[in-house]
Amino acid sequence: MPEDYSSPYYPVYLDLHGRLVTIVGGGSVAERKAITLLRYGADVQVISPQITPALGALVAEGLIEHEGRGYVRGDLAGAFLVVCATDSTETNRAVYQEAEGLGCLVNVVDVPSLCNFIVPSIVQRGTLQFAISTGGAAPAVAKRLRKDIEKQFGPEWEAYIRLMGEVRRMVIDCVPGGEEVRKPIFEAMADSDLRDRIAAGESLTAEDIYTEFTFEPPREVERTETEEV
Repeated sequence: MPEDYSSPYYPVYLDLHGRLVTIVGGGSVAERKAITLLRYGADVQVISPQITPALGALVAEGLIEHEGRGYVRGDLAGAFLVVCATDSTETNRAVYQEAEGLGCLVNVVDVPSLCNFIVPSIVQRGTLQFAISTGGAAPAVAKRLRKDIEKQFGPEWEAYIRLMGEVRRMVIDCVPGGEEVRKPIFEAMADSDLRDRIAAGESLTAEDIYTEFTFEPPREVERTETEEV
């Protein structure tokens, strides 16, 4: 049956810190998935008779767990998210069926009909992330778009967003008056040339930026419990 690409997926970002992710398969695709998932704080378990040397190194370092055998029903118990990357149609379908029955998020690589979520192409600049998806209809287009975005948003964006976050916290802690007072500060920062200055090599601290946009050094103020942040 042909894939149906008419319905877009609901975009969402997941907190995987400390959550169990089970990967069925031990080849190069499973390796890439495991490395990415570790970067997002997941507890990764790999189930496969054989694994790549890179996966073996992660096991040796204690970064992932490995069950050195084929998948059997029951292996997905406790998993928050499941990735299946095998060449076996039978295994792929069995993993999908168990995951669906358990209410797990499951992705069978390159088989959209056996997925309840798909993995987008990602551009990451620190906490700034772009997720690009065509709903499985044109993965090559998504990759091209990712490359375009990577060129448009250079490495300076990581420092820029980090500083913006630090200054936001300082404004919330130090500027009284609620959102109606703080919002113009945040908007002025976003509309300014801060990113260009960082890209040009100017060394800026959160305190520098706070003082520039509030015209006073940071100082913590008392706030009532009902004041908005």
